Amino acid sequence: MILLTLFLEFFKIGLFSVGGGLATLPFLYELADKYDWFTRVELIDMIAISESTPGPLGVNMATYAGYNAAGIIGGIIATMGILVPALIVILTICKVLDKFKNNKYVNAAFHGIRPAVAALIFVSAWEVIEATLFHVDKTMLEFFNWPALGCFALVYFLLVKYKKHPIVYIVLAAFISIIIPL
Repeated sequence: MILLTLFLEFFKIGLFSVGGGLATLPFLYELADKYDWFTRVELIDMIAISESTPGPLGVNMATYAGYNAAGIIGGIIATMGILVPALIVILTICKVLDKFKNNKYVNAAFHGIRPAVAALIFVSAWEVIEATLFHVDKTMLEFFNWPALGCFALVYFLLVKYKKHPIVYIVLAAFISIIIPL
C-alpha cells in the first residue's frame, strides 16, 4: 500500500509542480506534515544535497523520500511517480504543439502561470531561509542563527565579488560548517 501511496503522491507533485524542482517544495512541505517519510528539517537537508548532486532537484528529492519511506523500491517508485506526469505532458504537447503554438489563449495561459510559479518558488525560498537563518521559536536575542548568517554573508560577498563556479562556494560552506557548526 505504501508503494501505491508513494507513486500517487509524487505523481501529483510531478503533475502540478510547473516550473522545476523548486516548485515542488510547497508540495514536499505538505508531504512532510502528512506522512512520516521525512521531516521539515530533513527536507532542508534534502534541498542542500539535491542542489549539490547531479540531476533534477525534484527527482533527487523524490528518490530520497521514497528510499526513506520504503527502501530502494520506494525510491524507484517515487522517482517514477514524479517523472511519469512530465513524460505524459511532454508527449501530449509534442502531439498538439503545431496546432496550438500560436493560439492566443494558450499563450495567455502560459503567461498567467509564470507569476504563480514565481510565488511558489518565493514561498519555498522563504521557508528555506527561515529554517536556516532564523530560530523563530527562540527569544529575540536568539532569533538569528548568527553563524549561518555569517556564512551566508561571506558566501554572498565572495560570489558577487569573484563570480567563481557555485561548487566552489558549496565546498567552502561545507568546510565552514565543519569548523563552525551552524
